[in-house]
Amino acid sequence: MCGICGIIGSENQEESALRLRRMMDAMTHRGPDGEGAFVASRAAIGMRRLSIIDLPGGNQPIWNEAETLAIVFNGEIYNYRDLRLLLESRGHVFRTQSDTEVIVHAYETWGEDCVRELRGMFAFAVLEMPGGKTGRPRRVFLARDRLGIKPLYYASHGGNFYFASEVRALLASDCVPRRLSPAAVSSYLLFGAVGEPMTLLESIESLPPGYRGYVSCDSPANSFRPSCYWSITDVPRGQEENVQTESPAARVRTCFEDAVRRHLIADVPVGVFLSSGMDSTAIAAVASRQHPGIKTFTVVFPEQDFSEGQLARRTASQLGTEHAEFVLTGEEMKSRLDEAVAAFDQPSADGVNTFFVSWAARQAGLKVALSGLGSDELFGGYSTFRSTAQITRLIASSRWIPAAIRRAGAAPLNAWAARSRRPDAMRKMTSAFTGPHGFPHPYFFTRTLFSPDAVVELLSKNDDGTDTAPWMNWLSNAAREGETLDAFNAVSWLETRSYLVNMLLRDTDTMSMRHSLEVRVPFLDARLVELVLGLPGAAKQKNGARKALLAEALGNLFSREILEQKKRTFTLPWDSWLRGELRERVAAGLLDCDAKLAAIVDAAAVRNVWRDFLAGRTSWSRPWSLFVLNEWVRRNLGSDAGQSARQETPSATAVF
Repeated sequence: MCGICGIIGSENQEESALRLRRMMDAMTHRGPDGEGAFVASRAAIGMRRLSIIDLPGGNQPIWNEAETLAIVFNGEIYNYRDLRLLLESRGHVFRTQSDTEVIVHAYETWGEDCVRELRGMFAFAVLEMPGGKTGRPRRVFLARDRLGIKPLYYASHGGNFYFASEVRALLASDCVPRRLSPAAVSSYLLFGAVGEPMTLLESIESLPPGYRGYVSCDSPANSFRPSCYWSITDVPRGQEENVQTESPAARVRTCFEDAVRRHLIADVPVGVFLSSGMDSTAIAAVASRQHPGIKTFTVVFPEQDFSEGQLARRTASQLGTEHAEFVLTGEEMKSRLDEAVAAFDQPSADGVNTFFVSWAARQAGLKVALSGLGSDELFGGYSTFRSTAQITRLIASSRWIPAAIRRAGAAPLNAWAARSRRPDAMRKMTSAFTGPHGFPHPYFFTRTLFSPDAVVELLSKNDDGTDTAPWMNWLSNAAREGETLDAFNAVSWLETRSYLVNMLLRDTDTMSMRHSLEVRVPFLDARLVELVLGLPGAAKQKNGARKALLAEALGNLFSREILEQKKRTFTLPWDSWLRGELRERVAAGLLDCDAKLAAIVDAAAVRNVWRDFLAGRTSWSRPWSLFVLNEWVRRNLGSDAGQSARQETPSATAVF
C-alpha cells in the first residue's frame, strides 16, 4: 500500500524531479516507510511506501528482468502467489517476494489484459522503456481495480500529464489550476460526494473503477483515452441450477472464506473492525478461525443509542479475539474536528467516522484492518432496496399527471414535507413526484442529500450543466448497464457504481491512509462480487428478511441477537454534537463562506439550511455537508492554499 504519482511529457528532468518531490511529500502519510522514484526525459514516476508484504524487498519502482518496464503500485494483489507460480512456469525470473513484481511480469505476459488476471485492490502505472533505463520512454499504462477500492486521479496541463493517488498531490505539483467545478459542486450537494469521474476541480479527473488506458510520453496531453475492462456485462449470469452441485449459500460461504483467507496475507499485524453487525462479525469469525486471537476493535460513544460496544464485546469474547475499545466523546471530537476535516482529500458528508476508527486501529498497533464494506451493496442491507421500489411506483403514477400541475404542486408539497415527521424522506418523495425525469433511475432519488429543487436554490439558480456533466453520464451509463438486471440486482449494481465508490470507498481510503493504515474489504473480492451479482435477486431476498442469502450462507457464525437486531450503521452522534459541543464551530463556518465557493453557492441559502436544522426541519447531514465543503475549499483552493503548500514542501536536491 502506498501513494503513487507521475509527470509525463516534460523534458526538463530537474523541474520534473522538483515537482515529483512535492507530490510525493504531499503523500507522506500514505507511505511513511520509504519512497522511490525514477526520472527521465518525458517521464517521471514516484511513490511513498507503506510496507505490508516483503518488507525489505518491495521497494518501488520495480523493474522487469530486462529493465524495460517499471511499475509504481498502490494496493494489494491477493492472488499474487498463484500468479507468480504461473509466471515462473513461463520463464519469468523474480527478484523479490512482493505482489508488485507480479504485476510487472503479468503486464509483460498479457499486456493491458493483465488487469483481468488480478484479484485485489489496485491503482498502478507501468512505464515502458524499450531501450532500457537510459533509453527513451514510450508510454505509461494506468489502471484501476474493478470496484474502485483504490483511487487514481489525473490532469493534463501545459502539454504535460500528471497522475497521483490523491487530488492534493496533484495540487502540490503547482501545475494544476485550482478552479472549482460548478457541475461537481452540484453532484456533491445532491449526493454528499462528488460523482465519478469528476473531482471538485475542473482540471482533475478520476480514472473510473474498472478502467485502464495509455498515455504517450511524446504527446501526453491528449493521448489518454481510458476504456472499460470490467462491468456488470462481464459477470456470468443465468447459470442453470443443474450445472451447479452446490446451493448459492454454500458457494457464497466457500468463496467468502477464501476471500478472508487471502485478505489476511501480510507480513505485519492484521486486525478487524468489529461492530455489532453481520458483516464485521462474519469477517471476525472466519478470521479468528484462521488466526486465533486476532485483534478486533470498536469505537464506542457515551451516547448509548449510538454505541455498539456491548454486543461487539460479547461477540469478541465468543470468538476469542484480542479486543480493544476506544471511547470517542463530543469534547474529543470538538478538539480534533479540524484535524479530521483537514484529512479529506475530497469533501464528503461522511468519512469522519472512518477517520476515528482508523485512528483506533493504529492505536491498537495495527497496520492492516479488515472492514465489512460492500456487504450491504451485494446482499441488500440498505433501505434503498425497498425505497427504490416505492419511488418507482410513485414515478409511474406521476406520469398520469400533467407536468405543469406537478410543478405547481412542488411548493406546497415541499412545505408539507418540512412539517412532516420525516422531512428529508418526504422531500425525496416529493422531488421524484414533481421531477420524475431528474435522474436516469428511481434509485438515485433515494440517495439524494439535498433534493434537486433545494440544489437549485443553493446554487443561486446558476446553470451547472447537470444534464451533460460527466458525473451524470456515469450514472446514466450505470443505469443502462442495469437495465438487463432484475430489480434487486439493478439496485445492487447502482449502489456499487455510485454510493459505494463515490463515498464509502473514497472516504475509507483517504481517512485510513491519513493514519498510515491499510483497510482491506473481503466482501469486494472480485470472485465473490461476481458470484453474488450473478445470482438472481430472488436468491438474495427470502421472506422479506434482510440479507437473507448472507444469513443462510454464514448463519452459524452469528448469534441470534445479531441476526434479529435492527439494521444499524456506524454513525457518530452528529445531531447531538451539532446542537451541543460543535454548534459554535459549525455555525461560524457556515457564516463565513469562502469567496470561491460563494461565487457558486448562495450564502443566504446555506444559512437557511442551518436554521432549518436547529428548528428540526432537516437532519444534521445537510448543514454538516456544507460545513465540510466550505472547509475543503478554504483549505485547498483559497488564495493562500498554493503558497502554503510551497512553503511546507522541501526542495528537491537531486534528480533521482
